[in-house]
Amino acid sequence: MNRFALAVSTGIARVTGAALGPYQTAMIRIGFSATWLLFLLREFPHRQELYGPDGPWSWNLADQLISINGAFTALLWSDGQFWFETVYVLAAVSSLLLLLGWRTRAMSVLFMVGVLSLQNRSIFMGDGGDNVLHLMCVYLVFTRCGQVWSLDERRARRTREAHARGEHVVDRVGPALWGVLGLVLVSAAFLDRLNGDPFVPALLWSLWLAQALWWAVGRFTRSGQSRIMLDVVADIVHNGALLVIMAEACLIYATAGWYKIQGSRWQDGTAVYYPLHLESFSPWPALADLLSANGVMVMLVTYGTVAVQVAFPFTLFNRRVKNVLLAAMITEHAVIAVVLGLPFFSLAMIAADSVFLPTSFLRRLGEMSARARGRLWTRLRGGGGLGAGLSGERNPSGRHDFEGERGPRTGAPKVPGPAMTEHPGPGSLAGPGDPHPGPGNSGPGTPDPGDPENPDHRHVGFPA
Repeated sequence: MNRFALAVSTGIARVTGAALGPYQTAMIRIGFSATWLLFLLREFPHRQELYGPDGPWSWNLADQLISINGAFTALLWSDGQFWFETVYVLAAVSSLLLLLGWRTRAMSVLFMVGVLSLQNRSIFMGDGGDNVLHLMCVYLVFTRCGQVWSLDERRARRTREAHARGEHVVDRVGPALWGVLGLVLVSAAFLDRLNGDPFVPALLWSLWLAQALWWAVGRFTRSGQSRIMLDVVADIVHNGALLVIMAEACLIYATAGWYKIQGSRWQDGTAVYYPLHLESFSPWPALADLLSANGVMVMLVTYGTVAVQVAFPFTLFNRRVKNVLLAAMITEHAVIAVVLGLPFFSLAMIAADSVFLPTSFLRRLGEMSARARGRLWTRLRGGGGLGAGLSGERNPSGRHDFEGERGPRTGAPKVPGPAMTEHPGPGSLAGPGDPHPGPGNSGPGTPDPGDPENPDHRHVGFPA
């Protein structure tokens, strides 16, 4: 009984004491924002046909569908060309800034708004990767995804260094940014643009109010108890969202694998042959012919795909087997991107898979990227190294500013002395069975407004 109580208390301390998986959540942030940004840039010449007011799926048709399923899209706030261009550009800019990790809490909200606005405007455009991106952009706003490999991490480190020198640092950009977002939200509500399904408007209001509370507590309270409580809530929300992302990835693979088992072509080992010879999915016909020429190879790939997808959720508690299957799935998606011409679907799935990557591997990857960037910067500038702003260093301590950068959980924020050095911590989530705590600094957690209601089966598209 004592061992059980000790295990429970240890688990509670881990969940409430730190935001887990800083490297994994950073990979999710980078992966999905890069996928969406590349898609928007790739389709920029075709944006009118995809989402424009005069496209094949016209503004009136989209308005009729939204009135039925209640999905959120800012593109239907106006049918003007200028508004469409503005939303499209803002979606691309927010993706870029989220990729760089600049004001990740605010940018994750704008990223979600951009994804939902464009995808819900024309729901018949895209593929399975869009569905994954659609779901993950909502989960991402609950995470502290700027703990490492971000400009937020560099800003927090420079703030601590300034405090160590006795300087007073005031964050003015954060309050101004959230003030503008609040003004837009109030204007949209006043103009009755937030009607329909209440989930997204409620989520936006909850995020804004939580951010305002975080700023007010950090600005006007002298006791550290209130900020400690907000940190605990933020960590719980972050860890819960991370668990949901992992469960979502497992559900995607499990359902895909079990549905494949029911198909006759998957049962006889020939399913992989047919998409290789579809004209719409054959950017390299010669390569497709080469891969499908060997019947034994086709059979092995067919059965191997089903086996990996069905078995993956059951291997998460065995780190070595999980890593092998994870490498196999990432390789499979890379092959799909090249052979079938589905790069954005593959990038979205690889980004979802990255939540299971080992922390040690991600830290080595970050160190190699930092060294490569430093060498490149030295060559370009003719000397001098590149700062470690995005090198992935962990924040052992910090202060509370408007974006929710964390301080220690006892009393007033502690400022590290000049002699203290910063090294990455021991990691975080190497797998669902081996979490390690790690501090978070990207923003406050928010109350979970609850899951959206499932739309009626007669409705087409997401309600969010």
